[in-house]
Amino acid sequence: MARVADQSDLELKELPTPSGRDQLVAAHTSLTLIRPETGWQAIGWRELWRYRELLYFLAWRDVKVRYKQTALGAAWAILQPALMMVVFTIFFGRLAQVDSGGLPYPLFAFLGLLPWTFFATAIASAGNSVVGSERLITKVYFPRLLIPFASVGAALVDLAVACSMLVVLLVWYGVPPSWGWLLAPGVLALLTLAALGAGALLAALNVAYRDVRYVIPFLVQLWMFATPTVYMHVGGGPEEAAAGHWLLYVNPLTGLIAAFRAAVVGSDVPAIGLLWSGGAAVLLFLAGCLYFRRVEDSFADII
Repeated sequence: MARVADQSDLELKELPTPSGRDQLVAAHTSLTLIRPETGWQAIGWRELWRYRELLYFLAWRDVKVRYKQTALGAAWAILQPALMMVVFTIFFGRLAQVDSGGLPYPLFAFLGLLPWTFFATAIASAGNSVVGSERLITKVYFPRLLIPFASVGAALVDLAVACSMLVVLLVWYGVPPSWGWLLAPGVLALLTLAALGAGALLAALNVAYRDVRYVIPFLVQLWMFATPTVYMHVGGGPEEAAAGHWLLYVNPLTGLIAAFRAAVVGSDVPAIGLLWSGGAAVLLFLAGCLYFRRVEDSFADII
């Protein structure tokens, strides 16, 4: 053993030699190997909650980027469904005389276009979000699901702004408040789940297959006309479900948009359709997020 004196040179202390220190450290040190998980993984709610502040900043970044150097700013969130309402009112409400269930057609169309515009904007933004965040993904670790989730969060801001136009229309056409308004936020929550699932699925597919970004606009247009946004929805009673009309509610937006419209105007909510479409929205959310989690480990390598 080597001997060394302290500063006062009054006592000697025994210290281990360099080789002895290495043996002492090796005896008290265990080897830990960090390897990525493979296969299907859980969504990881606890980790997502831990990074909730990052989710807020990513969503706010998307909002600022969307309206940066624009003349009208957030007013575009109102103009988009409003202008579409005018177009469909002229062609479907006046020329084609589409049934609106007793509602003024402009209000009927806007009640369908408002949630649809949110959903379309959310999945289009989320589908391209991961590819657009290439530098962020390859430099630092965080839950990758936050990226498409943030895009959907930015679309929720647009939805909140566009609801001001809905209030104006309700006052203009004299629709009084009703208890159904309490159901509308729950319907929008299910619609948000569907947007999160579809957005996460498209984002993961877009990383592996870059031509998905060309498919997304076509998919959005096709999905719109397959959903009762500007035409009368199918009823949701037991007789319609028994007749096989429940198959239409495999599209989660069918029942959710019909339920949102009915809740806002105070009419009977199609319970069967809401049940089927709500279940489809939850399944779409789980399928999209689980697939995203399965393939996210390869993002940094192939993006």
